[in-house]
Amino acid sequence: MPERVNNFQGQSFHKLRRACLRRGALFKDSLFPATAQSLFYKRKPPPGLTWKRPGQHLYCYLTQSKLRSTDPHRQDLSPQQCSDTHRPEICKDPRLFVDGISTRDLHQGSLGNCWMVAAISCLASEPSLWKKVIPDHVDQEWNPKHPDLYAGIFHFRFWRLGRWMDVVVDDRLPVSRDGVLLFCRSATPREFWSALLEKAYAKLNGCYEALEGGNTTEALIDFTGGVSEPLSLDREALSQHGDQRRVFFQTLAYAHERKALITCSIRPAEGETVESVLDCGLVRGHAYGITAVRKVRLGEKLPKTGWMSRLLMVRMRNPWGTTDWTGAWSQGSQQWQQMSRAEREKMGLIVRDVGEFWMDFKDFCHYFTDVVVCWLVERALLWPSSHWREVRRYGEWALAPTSPGTPPSTVLHSSHALSLRKNSAKPEGTKQRGNRKEARLGESQQKEGKGGRCERDKTVKKETKEDDSGEVGGWEAQMDKRSRCGGCINHRDTFLHNPQFMFEVRGKEEEVLICLQQEDRRAQRKDGGGENLPIGFEVLKVEVNRCSRVQCVVEQAASSVYMDSRSVTLRGTLTPGRYVILPTTFLPGATGRFLLRLFSHSHMQLRELREDYPSPCVFQCFLPQPTVVTTVYLHRASGLSHPKQTAPDVYAIVRCENNIIRTQVFKVEGNPEFNLRAIFYRRYPSTHISIELRHILRSES
Repeated sequence: MPERVNNFQGQSFHKLRRACLRRGALFKDSLFPATAQSLFYKRKPPPGLTWKRPGQHLYCYLTQSKLRSTDPHRQDLSPQQCSDTHRPEICKDPRLFVDGISTRDLHQGSLGNCWMVAAISCLASEPSLWKKVIPDHVDQEWNPKHPDLYAGIFHFRFWRLGRWMDVVVDDRLPVSRDGVLLFCRSATPREFWSALLEKAYAKLNGCYEALEGGNTTEALIDFTGGVSEPLSLDREALSQHGDQRRVFFQTLAYAHERKALITCSIRPAEGETVESVLDCGLVRGHAYGITAVRKVRLGEKLPKTGWMSRLLMVRMRNPWGTTDWTGAWSQGSQQWQQMSRAEREKMGLIVRDVGEFWMDFKDFCHYFTDVVVCWLVERALLWPSSHWREVRRYGEWALAPTSPGTPPSTVLHSSHALSLRKNSAKPEGTKQRGNRKEARLGESQQKEGKGGRCERDKTVKKETKEDDSGEVGGWEAQMDKRSRCGGCINHRDTFLHNPQFMFEVRGKEEEVLICLQQEDRRAQRKDGGGENLPIGFEVLKVEVNRCSRVQCVVEQAASSVYMDSRSVTLRGTLTPGRYVILPTTFLPGATGRFLLRLFSHSHMQLRELREDYPSPCVFQCFLPQPTVVTTVYLHRASGLSHPKQTAPDVYAIVRCENNIIRTQVFKVEGNPEFNLRAIFYRRYPSTHISIELRHILRSES
């Protein structure tokens, strides 16, 4: 199902193009002008920098067409006369694509945005993906036979917070004193799709310098609308245990088979510098793409090499367009020299583009520390069972309404709990933490933001503060209950003052993928901002009949990490029941918009819980208001079958006033584990709550 496309900054490509063709003038983008403000916000442009259009002869043609429209008898100008000194040509006969699109078309240039270039190289390998980002690519192409149809305008599409944005740019590109494109460029001098795509992405983010330093995850999501799942490598375990290495290899092979995009990097350890080169030629903090995953069988005719009969291999690509790897299976290594080209092609061990190289998977696990898999999501009417189904909801971390007429949230002042088994579940991974450490988080963000090409996301540990004497404690003391920015679960007094979204797993346990994405702030770097909020989420298992906001944390089903990243993802398997997701910022009081995405293989609904307690039905308006909240926890039953007899099929019924909760049927189970929790808002506290166990009689054949 095609998704709606929104015009970025209100610019319509087709309207602007038609207007330029009517005027006989090339497009000049006033919202992203050919000036220094579109390039940098901190440093100055290099000396001799100019903005040039790819080809001058087209501009000359349009200039003469415009003159003819005003004076039909005017004689055509010579090439010297129509020369536009402000727009000298970059090349003759420019093209958007030359011999199609390929990863070899990408060279990073002088901007520290290898994270973006690595994502584009993944994009270039899959036509169905780049055709979304570069729409109408045939119509946008230069046509030397019809120069009158060229208007110097292009458009590209990027996915931002659940919506495709159409970004319009003109064809003026920054060129160095030597006449070379300053930033991303193709190996073919007259091909410009990569440079124009980078310009559109820079416009979306505010300027070119805003692309300095980033995470490949961000770009993969922007280019595909997919969901990125980070995979952390335990290098020591993978190097020592072949079975774990094979399982991880199968994970990557499964992702690659399903057209997922995969990137990886080597995280610099403490004391190591970004972009420092290892002895094997790999670069720390640099984003590489994985372009192939192969399990190959090596023939028995090569016993002298000592090779294994099976070899796990991955093909890598460096966005710089250079092959740095010098280890086994590197370019010119002895492993390749003992194999003919025909044998390589038969095994699928081919190198397609400049910058690609093969690695033994054991070497890969030894050196690389981080892998990001971007799963692609197609929104279709008919979903095969093997595909993810997606539901999404928008939300906002916001302060309480300030209007004086807004009433406070209504809560019940008395409560009572009945439990057949106390649940002593506690949050995992909580430690003591002082306010000084929380303050250092912002310092490290600012410091790391200066890194040019490093992977910038950092994990934030959820820790409990030592006391309430600091700024955060003050927030908790004075936060209005109507606020929806309560911080992570460490802040017990305000944690539940976050947006809450409920879904239900039915029938049997199911694997789900949950992704939380915050609004992009990179464009705010020009104004001194731009840092992502540390975000994460908790998944709580709640009562089977809950339909209002959670007021007490009883059972944590899953918990994400907290990162200052655009997106945080968690994969897990959940048992049947109802669950509530609480997207949060790390600290209370932080505001911003977000998108919550839930992926599953069965149909699920995701809805926001807005009310503190259930809204009464029409006929209940004449009844007394609830005064007591009771929670019933039915854990298990035992002794339902006699020795030497088959256990019965059994289920339980919980009754409270007019509410009835029925469990699933447990077949041939003498000691059924119900693990059912239900909540009742009681109008008549003196009325008894009953729990019934019922057998189902089986007819004998």
